[in-house]
Amino acid sequence: MIRRRALLKGALAAGTGALFTTSRARAAAEAPPETTRLRLFKFPGLCLAPQYIAEDLLQAEGFTDVQYLDFPEGAVGVFDRVASSAVDFTQWYGVPFIEEIDKGRPIVFLAGVHIGCTELFATERIRTIRDLKGKTLAVAVGSPAQSILAAMLAYVGLDHRKDLTFTTHSPAESVRLLAEAKIDAFLATPPWGQELRAKRIGHTIVNTAVDRPWSQYFCCMLVGNKDFVRKHPVATKRVLRAIFKADQLCALEPERVARSIVDRGFTTRYDYVFQTLKDVPYGRARQYDPEDMVRFYSLRLREAGLIKGTPQKIIAEGTDWRFLNELKKELKG
Repeated sequence: MIRRRALLKGALAAGTGALFTTSRARAAAEAPPETTRLRLFKFPGLCLAPQYIAEDLLQAEGFTDVQYLDFPEGAVGVFDRVASSAVDFTQWYGVPFIEEIDKGRPIVFLAGVHIGCTELFATERIRTIRDLKGKTLAVAVGSPAQSILAAMLAYVGLDHRKDLTFTTHSPAESVRLLAEAKIDAFLATPPWGQELRAKRIGHTIVNTAVDRPWSQYFCCMLVGNKDFVRKHPVATKRVLRAIFKADQLCALEPERVARSIVDRGFTTRYDYVFQTLKDVPYGRARQYDPEDMVRFYSLRLREAGLIKGTPQKIIAEGTDWRFLNELKKELKG
């Protein structure tokens, strides 16, 4: 195991070297990070692969104490943990974080990481989002699904509060219920979408990686605690640089990345994580504007009655693109 991890570490380092050679001199000239400790949220979701494999890259940026933290409440606690400074940064679905920023939480968007990784699966009689009127959808506790679905429904003129029914189940239970046609639809995140396809359960009516307009906006974003970002600007930029490198690796070396994620104990299913890496459009972080994501989904969430603030207010209070813009200039240099 140790030898394999050493080989993987070397492969990851070699892979990112060619991608970021133009930024090396500037990175070396930067001051060291203001803190060498970094705390990240540990999720079960496989689409968060860039965050999972970033440990060695973060260490190369000067972080000697990189922690992936589990919490007893699971993914449902991510908003509290980031807002309370228990976690410094995390990659996660951007839509529910817009709701948290609207509540005044000290959370800030820093960049987009990748576009769509969610798929809306339904029974055969459901063909479009509009067909969900009067139907039953399953969501998991702590899942971003309800926020994302509310935005999708608002976009086609449906109200998530009265036009359909949400039920709460674990992802595994939702898969079973969909197979038995006891629910009508389920918004799946990796690895559950991969499992549904493998078992030939239901069919996809929306794939946010390829279907417009969802495929035109980031799904998962890098967010940080606002106080950490304010106090540690050098560290923040170095974190973002490492995540960018990791995102590129997910696109270029899916086999090695999948093996690394398994070896690091984030999952035991190499097949599902490898398929996720093939399905999710990694390596395109510079092709889309993260502010477009915040603006588009803020409008949808406002239409759905989930936030009160305007997109301009959310952008003004909950985004900081300074570090992203600096890195973009470096990569052009």
